[in-house]
This record gives sequence, C-alpha cells and structure tokens, in this order.
Amino acid sequence: MADNPTPTRLCSTDDVDPGSALLVEIDDLELAVYNVDGHFYVTDDRCTHGPGSLSEGYLDGCVIECDFHNGAFDIRTGEVVAPPCMVPLKTYEVVVENNDVMAML
Repeated sequence: MADNPTPTRLCSTDDVDPGSALLVEIDDLELAVYNVDGHFYVTDDRCTHGPGSLSEGYLDGCVIECDFHNGAFDIRTGEVVAPPCMVPLKTYEVVVENNDVMAML
C-alpha cells in the first residue's frame, strides 16, 4: 500500500505578494512558494544548475529565472525553458485552504 502524503502548511496566502516568491524551510527542504495572480505554486528553491535560490530570482508570469546563471523554469511543471539549465525542477502539488498555502511533501 502506497503512502498517501498529507498537506504540509508552508505559509499564509498573505505572506506571498502577487508576482513574487517566498523561501520556506521545512525540515531539510528549501522550497519556493510563488503567487501568480492569486494562484500558488511550490518548487524546490535551489536551481538544478547551480547554487542559485529561485525565490530570489525573477518571476515573469509562470516562469522563474534564476539570478545566478539566468536559466529558467516553468513553475507549473518544473520544465526547463532556458539554458544553461538542463535538469527539470521538482514541483509540488499545492492546496490552499483557509488562507494557508500547503504542499504535498
């Protein structure tokens, strides 16, 4: 029988301004929480190409550009959309309930 992940609270919806990202640390995970016009997305915070923090990157719609080497990812799917990145970014299923942003970790 497979484990069913339960949602883990990351932050309040009020903590992430529209068009921005927030770094959230949970146990040994560093996650980036994004707010795109009231829709929330969660990915690993570290770029898959180098030491860049994606929560400190440049969010343009649903694309986050790493401020280290300017690689970019689609935050909805983790797909690489600009080099030098080659490895997709890990994304997490998001649940918003009572102004809490939660992810299936």
